[in-house]
Amino acid sequence: MLTHQRAVLTPAELQRCRCVLEAADWADGKATAGQQSARAKHNEQLAEGSASAAALGEMVLDALRRHTGFVAAALPLKVFPPLFSRYESGMAFGDHVDNAIRFAPGGGRYRTDLACTLFLTDPADYDGGELVINSGPHEQRVKLPAGDLALYPATSVHRVEPVTRGARWAAVFWVQSMVRSDEQRSLLHGMDGAIADVRSALSDDHPSVIVLTGAYHNLVRMWAEL
Repeated sequence: MLTHQRAVLTPAELQRCRCVLEAADWADGKATAGQQSARAKHNEQLAEGSASAAALGEMVLDALRRHTGFVAAALPLKVFPPLFSRYESGMAFGDHVDNAIRFAPGGGRYRTDLACTLFLTDPADYDGGELVINSGPHEQRVKLPAGDLALYPATSVHRVEPVTRGARWAAVFWVQSMVRSDEQRSLLHGMDGAIADVRSALSDDHPSVIVLTGAYHNLVRMWAEL
């Protein structure tokens, strides 16, 4: 399930990102790629564990904690520290599948249930650079406003199309969800939205709201891994 999470970062946070990234030293993005994906990856990124990456990463993680849409869709247990990437003209990342397990620089292992691309550049500032996700028989092409997030299963084959003008900046990271199954997460996400609609139409103490809310939490209790 691909979801579009709007306004994850505020305008002030986006400006802070731009100031830090404009002054940062960039390295070859292959450093954090797996053996197969390194052949397809042609971009630059902040060095993992650098002071700039750590400061911006903590800002992004704080934003995710307060974003109710992200929490509802991802049901996050752990979020891998964000990687900050830059694609300039001619750069791209060919078809690949993300590593199943990521190892953080400071220790810790993360199962990559969900992949996240947080766009940091306005779409008008660059051409190309679409995130393309192969989901079943159809491709989904994603190019979101700065500050918005694409959340999708990390099991998907995906790529970043070549940038032909300007530069595409983004934060990329992964989520280990409390609910491993994409099908179960999708069901819970739809149910959560339906409960919100019923609550607005009725009242929080209406018997139907209580039953539906209880069913949601009982399903989470049945499926969650902590």
